[in-house]
Amino acid sequence: MTATRAELDRELSPSSVAVDAQATLARYRLLSQAARRDLTHRVDVRYGPHPAEVLHHFPPRRPGAPLLVFVHGGHWQESSKEDACFPAPGLVAAGFGYLALGYGLAPARRLPEMSASVRRGLAWALDQARALGGREDAVFAAGSSAGAHLVAMAADLPLAGMFLLSGLYDLAPVVDSYVNDALGLTRVEAREQSPLLRPPGEAPVLLAVGEHETGEYHRQQRRYAAWLRRAGTPVTELVVAGRDHFDLLFDLGDPTTELGAAVVRAAERGSRG
Repeated sequence: MTATRAELDRELSPSSVAVDAQATLARYRLLSQAARRDLTHRVDVRYGPHPAEVLHHFPPRRPGAPLLVFVHGGHWQESSKEDACFPAPGLVAAGFGYLALGYGLAPARRLPEMSASVRRGLAWALDQARALGGREDAVFAAGSSAGAHLVAMAADLPLAGMFLLSGLYDLAPVVDSYVNDALGLTRVEAREQSPLLRPPGEAPVLLAVGEHETGEYHRQQRRYAAWLRRAGTPVTELVVAGRDHFDLLFDLGDPTTELGAAVVRAAERGSRG
């Protein structure tokens, strides 16, 4: 049975089941400001020709470290790399270099353009890994929500692994929802921009969703995990107790959590293959 607009809007509204989304987003901002204040970093490092194709780089403490490139969420129309720096302290302490990547937002940019930017940013990080303090065989990518989708669209790149949090991998439901008011996504674009309809890559994938998310986010993670398994891609699937769509991201840079520990273990396993 086809879902109504009201049903789609509710299922694609993570804040409808989150504890306090606005408070969590405010915490992103404050902690990101603190990270930029306290850690050595470079701002607005250019990775591509578009004005939005810049990133913040938090170098690792030792050369040859794993690098994690993070792509923020916000339904492809909100947030920015400025509010995505807060995982840096925990990850740098755990031995990583950290890059918070910007890609521009709707309605100024269309989704295929955003996908192309993120792909360009990840390819740039692979190419520049040693100059960034890392190494090319230990470049990881992570994304939350829209960022998880955009990272998954670049799954064929030779990444060491991907950490995809609360993502949408089949964009068909987006077309008829409030999310599309700014995106202007066509049905053809939705098919072309759906990772679930594209060949997956070889890099190991960790999928995570919070316990307190709508059924659609849980369903999409299960479907994408099954798709990856059928293709032979190594995949780990987590449903994180007590977390929602927004506060799940705090675990990324915290190795005392299930998600954070998995990130550290992935880096410790070494290079691809």
